[in-house]
Amino acid sequence: MSLLKEIREKAARNLKTVVLPEGLEERTLKAIKTIVDEKIAVPIVLGDPGAVKDLAGKIGADISGVEIIDPVKASFFDDFVQAFYEMRKSKGVDLDKAKQTMTDPLFFASMMVKTGRADGEVAGAQNTTGNVLRPALQIIKTAPGIPAVSGSFIMIIPDCEYGDAGMLVFADCAVTIDPTAEELAAFAASSVKTGIDLCGMKDPKVGMLSFSTKGSAAHASVDKVVEAIKIAKEKFPDIKVDGEFQLDAAIVPDVGASKASGSAIAGRCNVLIFPDINAGNIGYKLVQRSAKAEAIGPILQGLDKPVNDLSRGCSVEDVINVVAMTAVRA
Repeated sequence: MSLLKEIREKAARNLKTVVLPEGLEERTLKAIKTIVDEKIAVPIVLGDPGAVKDLAGKIGADISGVEIIDPVKASFFDDFVQAFYEMRKSKGVDLDKAKQTMTDPLFFASMMVKTGRADGEVAGAQNTTGNVLRPALQIIKTAPGIPAVSGSFIMIIPDCEYGDAGMLVFADCAVTIDPTAEELAAFAASSVKTGIDLCGMKDPKVGMLSFSTKGSAAHASVDKVVEAIKIAKEKFPDIKVDGEFQLDAAIVPDVGASKASGSAIAGRCNVLIFPDINAGNIGYKLVQRSAKAEAIGPILQGLDKPVNDLSRGCSVEDVINVVAMTAVRA
């Protein structure tokens, strides 16, 4: 059974509500029938009900029985306006600005998740990652002890002995351009959670990557990774983390034993934290293309409640799978 099928089945065993703020997005509407039929989640669509139904009819999307909420006409719209005003008044937001902001489906959706009217949110087929993340960071905020959001990819590499039989988690590949040591440490903890929740990892082992292994090179960028490991071990004592590792020292047992003989996890890591987004983004795409790997993601990590970002080039199947991952994380 494929990992994505397992994730869908796991979502169906514990039904959650996922809000879809892009109610006039065709792939999103086409995905709803499968989401409902397979009991992946209970979807809520945002938008003018008449416009949403008209579009669904034109494209042949079955959205029968799905709740459609027009933010401005929602009975709890004024409550959301007041709540957002209280959250952001110290940032110069007045009631008029709060009311205007809550007409934006992305902000309204994040408030639904914050207040428990939805368990998670999926958007991004029509919006940039920045547009999806901005309301989530302002309203939902990061999880306790996590200073920044990261974007991970689950990499499934065919005929590969590294990681968990070819399955690894890569981060950060999508969000934070030049993370601090504290942020890298948080990415390690968030990625372990992704490995457990979505990949079913029994023994996540985090390799903090660098061009150096255990002091083989001296540079400020190496120092940052070393500091990140120290912070991770102090703040997240339950996770297995070590480094700094070159990639081969992290995943190849013989190389790990040679270059980092004192490490308990060298050569056996299945969660890889890259030193910056350049390395992470290049790394996942290189593995995806050259090794013909399946790259599942990006999966947003570190928010207090799950929000996930679709690619604007996503397929209907991508929407279904991201909704399933969001439901499982919820």
